[in-house]
Amino acid sequence: MIRAMVSLVFVSLLGAATFAQDKSVKPGINKSFENAKVPEFVERFEKEGRDVYDNRKKIVDACEIKPGTILADIGAGTGLFTRMFSPLVGPEGTVYAVDITESFVRHVEESAKQDKLENIVGVVCKADSAELPPASIDVAFICDTYHHFEYPQKTMRSIHRALKPGGQVILIDFRRIEGESTEWTLDHVRAGQEVFTREVVSAGFRQIDEKQDLLQESYFVRFQKVD
Repeated sequence: MIRAMVSLVFVSLLGAATFAQDKSVKPGINKSFENAKVPEFVERFEKEGRDVYDNRKKIVDACEIKPGTILADIGAGTGLFTRMFSPLVGPEGTVYAVDITESFVRHVEESAKQDKLENIVGVVCKADSAELPPASIDVAFICDTYHHFEYPQKTMRSIHRALKPGGQVILIDFRRIEGESTEWTLDHVRAGQEVFTREVVSAGFRQIDEKQDLLQESYFVRFQKVD
């Protein structure tokens, strides 16, 4: 009888967890991208004064990308980092420009063609999946994008599947600290570094590095696939 009750409780909790995974953690967070006008976002994403733009070379250097690497730029946006990673991975490597907004992906593809960057491949993802083949990438680069994941557990598990054994995730996101962060950050970013780290770890990763003081407004953390 006790064993049956324990089993029933377990099933109930499992069902609740599954339901929670199917519910957006922040509905509407990606609404502004639904009919995105690319030139407006190029001006917004690729401009002086934006922390990750001002420090883009430091970020890329800290990633330590080697020739032949298969890298996925998750939430590639207008392709700033996609284009910077392309020469680093070289002709034997690939950079997947992954984004939920098709117009962004097409823009990155067209820009790559114009710049003769032949190792860039566009991927239109889903709200709960990176839409990458199993064991297809070495590194997942997630910059100013994780807080836009509506279904973080499902999305991170899809990234986990896409990574090869020992593959890495590089996570850059805003520091969200009550009393210190801007009102925009507190309103826009749903949680701080500790919460996001726990979510990534629970998806099958372990933290292996953090670059302190690399950025002014954001943190840089590296994880490795463990199972």
